[in-house]
Amino acid sequence: MRKFLFVIAIMASFAAMAAAETFNDAPVVDVACAKNAAKDPDAHTRECALQCQKSGFGIVTSDHKFLKFDSNGNSLVLDALKKSDKNAHLRVDVSGDVHGDTLKVTSLKLL
Repeated sequence: MRKFLFVIAIMASFAAMAAAETFNDAPVVDVACAKNAAKDPDAHTRECALQCQKSGFGIVTSDHKFLKFDSNGNSLVLDALKKSDKNAHLRVDVSGDVHGDTLKVTSLKLL
């Protein structure tokens, strides 16, 4: 019986693990503006994103959910935004593991 419960516990932990996902052409916005920008994320400006950078960043998914980036993702997108001259329509191709409402970013490219 103990072995059976142990196997069930192991299977449940694997099921709870994050699944790697890729989001292509996803709108990127800062956390502070996420609720307002979700309606029209392409109107969110680079200037606002840089002003609100301390709140962190994330993407608006195709089903209109907001996924926050982990610290690595925040660093990657901040660096890309600082180098970019794009004013609005900020989009990324991003991959990582989804943990609840957070995306643990493994790769990110500002489009």
